[in-house]
Amino acid sequence: MIEAIQNTDAGGHVDAFRAIVGEAHVLTQPEDVASYLTDWTGLYRSTALAVVRPGTTGEVAELIKLCNARNIAVVPQGGRTGLCGGGVPLAGRASVVVSLTRMNAIRSLDPEGRTVTAEAGVVLETLHDAALKQGLIFPLMFGAKGSCTVGGNLSTNAGGSNVVRYGNTRELCLGIEAVMPDGSVINALTGLRKDNTGYDLKDLLIGAEGTLGIITAAVFKLYPAPRARSTAFLSVDKLESALTVLNRLQDHTGGGVEAFEYMPQPALDVICKVFPAIRRPLAGKVATGILVEVASSRPHDGEEMQDGSIRLEAEVMELLGGLMEEGLVLDAMMAQSEQQRADLWKMRESILEAITEAGPAYHLDISLPLARIARFVEEMDAEMDRLGFRPLTVGHLGDGNLHYALSATEGREWNALPLETAKEKVFALLAELNGSFSAEHGIGQSKLSVMTKLKEPAQLAVMRSIKCALDINNIMNPGKLLPPG
Repeated sequence: MIEAIQNTDAGGHVDAFRAIVGEAHVLTQPEDVASYLTDWTGLYRSTALAVVRPGTTGEVAELIKLCNARNIAVVPQGGRTGLCGGGVPLAGRASVVVSLTRMNAIRSLDPEGRTVTAEAGVVLETLHDAALKQGLIFPLMFGAKGSCTVGGNLSTNAGGSNVVRYGNTRELCLGIEAVMPDGSVINALTGLRKDNTGYDLKDLLIGAEGTLGIITAAVFKLYPAPRARSTAFLSVDKLESALTVLNRLQDHTGGGVEAFEYMPQPALDVICKVFPAIRRPLAGKVATGILVEVASSRPHDGEEMQDGSIRLEAEVMELLGGLMEEGLVLDAMMAQSEQQRADLWKMRESILEAITEAGPAYHLDISLPLARIARFVEEMDAEMDRLGFRPLTVGHLGDGNLHYALSATEGREWNALPLETAKEKVFALLAELNGSFSAEHGIGQSKLSVMTKLKEPAQLAVMRSIKCALDINNIMNPGKLLPPG
């Protein structure tokens, strides 16, 4: 059972928290704090002195000053959609969860400058909607968009399906406001696209998972909304050919590919089994499934042609026809309406929930050089099958990111499978192929041992030096990201 309050002069600390943010915004009762003391996976559970919900950057700064003076660990938290335990307090130390959900204002939106300034607690989908009202988009996109917050996106440098065109969260951010471990506030919300005046503190804090400070607001880039989209599901003859298809699409559309998602047959099977209402996009077995979306903001590409089709769709269809003649694409289904497009994306975004519902699984968030993905999948799938695991893989193929989930082969008991051996096999091949064991979900608590084994010692030493210099008392999200050393 989750305990609400740690026994470390809790009452005095809680009173001090209330003095800063108000009694209504300090939670201590078990029924109120339970959901804040775990993450989406449910694998990590802990305790805290309280859950504190500041409403301003000034309140965050006062909280951090107080915690630094009293040696209380600070655990920043957003939408609680993490998968690695990064937002769950570490056991054995007096901690306070600082939830930023009240800091949910869009401070400004500049259509001419194509920027938006948003507080850390703004839900990603809310930012999407605000931009779209101005004919613009904020292109960070993934399944948790309705509940994750931009602060959490910054914390892990989240990616998603559109990285192939727009980059990760770091590439979309022009500046931040942040509270440092001593309570001082960095205000770098100018939104300048060129500002070479010293170390880029923004890039230091993005991806730091709250271990160097709390990002309270950020300025993001906006882009013109597409006037035309072409969305299709392809069956490609083999994974190597998928990269050829990607490059041909990029060349043909001037870099217009926004998403290129890998969805092999096992992933489709589990989605359709768990969610029978989701229809398979193609009849029969899929060799190598790819969900592709091409978009353009050019008026020319959105023009309706004599046959009623949109120019961009016609061009993509023509290209796919040629690829089918070459034998690279075996079959294709093109969305003919917005509903069909939505159905395809619902299928893609249902995979994590489907795997979770289907039974126990271990999720790996990895990345590889594009040219080495096929070798990894071929070798590792065979190895996992030998060990009794069924790989359920999807991925952002355009940027080399695979979500490689291991479930039990039918008839095998999960608890009897050699999971540690399987993980070692995966990490060994990743190292051989110059891949990464953490692409976009963060390190949190779950990957600390792998950091020790696989991260270059010199890089770890520099990270620890930075952490020690900025956070002398180690109050900022301790036990996350950096392994002890």
